[in-house]
Amino acid sequence: MRKVSESTVGRLSLYLRLLSELETDGVQTLSSEALAQRCGTTAAQVRKDLSLFGTFGKRGLGYSVAELIAALRSILGLERRWRVALVGAGRIGVALLGYQDFRTQGFDIVAVFDRDAGKVGQRRHGVLVRADAELEQGLESESIDIVIVAVPGESAQAVVDRVVAAGVRAILNFAPVKLNVPAGVALKNVNMAVELEALSYALANSGRRSRRGATPAGR
Repeated sequence: MRKVSESTVGRLSLYLRLLSELETDGVQTLSSEALAQRCGTTAAQVRKDLSLFGTFGKRGLGYSVAELIAALRSILGLERRWRVALVGAGRIGVALLGYQDFRTQGFDIVAVFDRDAGKVGQRRHGVLVRADAELEQGLESESIDIVIVAVPGESAQAVVDRVVAAGVRAILNFAPVKLNVPAGVALKNVNMAVELEALSYALANSGRRSRRGATPAGR
């Protein structure tokens, strides 16, 4: 299997989202320059990313939006539907459960698990919340492909260990901790606090640069 960087995969996903919006607006063809401009990259980068997976588009005509969407969906593994389980039915978990784009893109959250007895047996966005003790059996019986972990940090590693032991090989983690998984298990971390801190840094330093670079009045 060809080694492709995470940044490249991220751009492919961005291209797909943009192209899908353009298709909805009735756009049929698009140049690499126009795609790059909308995505905040360069035409050379767009062509390089796509060339890793074949030949797309025609010189002078650009890309067929419909054909490139189909190709990107195939590259990203979106030609099939993926069965997803959510561990943690707190505020973040319930918000994720209600996120409609997951289903639109082929990710079906079919099982939810929580250790809070007050939540077990209730339905969240149409999905029954099951007891934490049923996790391993539920992952197997529901043929789960991907697990979303939305539990407190102190519980996350133990949950992930159980998920991995149950045979799941793809995990999306929202807990604000570093997790360890064995080789062969794909782990993606989403730490919203870190992202906000990065934005805070950018804003703070932008202000400092502006002040340092300002020319005093009267000079």
